[in-house]
Amino acid sequence: MNVQLFIPCFVDQLYPGTGFNMVKVLEKAGCTVSYNSNQTCCGQAAYNAGYRDDAKSVCSKFLKDFSGTDYIVGPSASCVGFVRNYYQSLFENSSHHHAVQDISKRIFEFSEFLTNILGVEKLGAELPGKATYHDSCAALRECRIKEGPRKLLSHVKGLTLTEMNETETCCGFGGSFAIKFDAISVGMAEQKVENAIATGADYLISTDLSCLMHLDGYIRNKGYTLKTMHLADVLASGW
Repeated sequence: MNVQLFIPCFVDQLYPGTGFNMVKVLEKAGCTVSYNSNQTCCGQAAYNAGYRDDAKSVCSKFLKDFSGTDYIVGPSASCVGFVRNYYQSLFENSSHHHAVQDISKRIFEFSEFLTNILGVEKLGAELPGKATYHDSCAALRECRIKEGPRKLLSHVKGLTLTEMNETETCCGFGGSFAIKFDAISVGMAEQKVENAIATGADYLISTDLSCLMHLDGYIRNKGYTLKTMHLADVLASGW
C-alpha cells in the first residue's frame, strides 16, 4: 500500500526522530512510504490565531502538495483533525471543494491508520516498563481515537499499561492557549503529570507531540524521572 507521509512543522523542527520511526513502523507493516519535501504547514496555527486569509493560502498549498489517491498519514491527531474537520468550512463554495472532500477521506493519524485501515496491532515492539496513556483533545474529540492506541500498546512486549485518573482531561497546551494563559496551562499540566506519576508509570505516551512537549517541560522543571514518548517511538522500540 502506498502512503504519503505528512510531517507537521513542530515534528520536523523538534522531533524528527519520531517521523523516522513512523516510517520504520509503516514499512514494517508493508507500506511503501513517499515524502514530498515541498510540503509545509497544514495551516492550523494561522487559522487558530484568526488569520483566515493567510491560513487559506497555506491550506491551498497543502491540498496541492498532497494531491493524488494515496493515503496520507501523520503523527499528529491535531493536524490531521484540522485538515479533516476545518478545511471543509474554510473552502466552502470554492473551487477546492471537491479536493477537500477527497483529502478528508484519505488523511489519517498514525495509530488509526494502523488499526482501522491496515488492521495491524502486533508490530513486534518491545519496551520493558510501566506506561500510562494520555488522550489528547485532538485525538479524542477531533479524530475519535480512543481504543486504537491502547490496543497497539497492549501488544508491546514487556510494557504494562495502567490508566491514569482523568485521562481524557486536557493537558493544558492548546497551542497559543499555553502562551496567553500560561498559569492555567501549567496548572493543567501539573494535574495531568501528577495523575500519570500516581500510576507508577515510567512512560507517559500519547499520539500528539504537542501535548508531550508541554508535559515534558513541566516534568523537567520538577526533575521527575517520568519519560514522555510518542506512540511511533514506542512501536519502533526493540527491533
